[in-house]
Amino acid sequence: MRKSIRVASIAAACAVAGAALYGTGAASAHTSGTKTHEPENIATLVSQIDTYYGGTKDSAGVWSASPDSLYAADVAHIESDAKKDIKKAVKKAAKPGEKPAIVLDIDDTSLLSYDFEKATNFTYSSSGWTNYIKTTTRQAVFGMPELVAYAKSKGVEVFFLSGLDASLRSYTTANLDTVGYKTALDTDHVFLKDKVNPPSYLSSCATAASWTCTTVQYKEGTRKYIESEGYNIIGSFGDQQSDLDGGYADKTYKIPNPTYFVA
Repeated sequence: MRKSIRVASIAAACAVAGAALYGTGAASAHTSGTKTHEPENIATLVSQIDTYYGGTKDSAGVWSASPDSLYAADVAHIESDAKKDIKKAVKKAAKPGEKPAIVLDIDDTSLLSYDFEKATNFTYSSSGWTNYIKTTTRQAVFGMPELVAYAKSKGVEVFFLSGLDASLRSYTTANLDTVGYKTALDTDHVFLKDKVNPPSYLSSCATAASWTCTTVQYKEGTRKYIESEGYNIIGSFGDQQSDLDGGYADKTYKIPNPTYFVA
C-alpha cells in the first residue's frame, strides 16, 4: 500500500483555522511550555523535501530535481559503493553456469516521480498515477543508467522489478529506454505485477482469482525465481525497504525517497 503525506488538504485546513484564530484576536493568546508530541509542520516538511531535491519548475510547470542537490549526492554515494561491490563480486568464482545479476525497482529507483509528487501536493490516487505513467516523461534517477551500463560492461545481467501493473508495460519500458537504460527491456527482464495472469512462482499468494501478495512476498518471490533461472543476484536496489526485504540478493542498496512510503 502506498501512503503519501496529504499536503493540500492539511495545509488548506491549517490556513483557514489560522485565519479564523487570529481574526478573533487570539494572536496574544498564551503559549504553554508543556511538552507536546506535535508533528513537524507540513509546510516545513515540504520545504525540506524541495531543498533536498533542489527542486525547480520550468515554464511548462514541470518539476525537476537538481543534479547538484543533496539528493543527487546521496544517490551518487550509493552508486559509487555499488560499483565497487559489483567489481569485486564479478571477480569471485561463481558456481558453474551461474551468472551475476542486479535487480532494480523502477519507481524512484530507476525513474524519478518527484514531478508527480509536486503536481499532486504529495497525495496519491490510482487514476492520477496511471495517467502520469502514461506520459513516459519521468527523468532517470541520477546516475542509475550509468550504473546499469557499468554492470553490463562487467558481464552482469540487469533486471527490473516493479509493483507497477502489467498493463503499463509499454509506457514503462518506453520511458526507461528514452532516458538511457540501454539494456534488455523485454518480459524476461522487466517484471511487473500481473494480477490477471500471475506467474506460477507466486502461486502461494497470487492466483487469477485472488492476489494477496504483499510487496515483500511479490519481490522476494520474483528474485527467487530469477535465481532459479541460473542467476546470482549480487545487488538489489530499491527506494523502499519493502523492495529489498526477503532475501535472494547478496547485497541491498536503499535509494533515498522522503516523499512516500510503501508497506
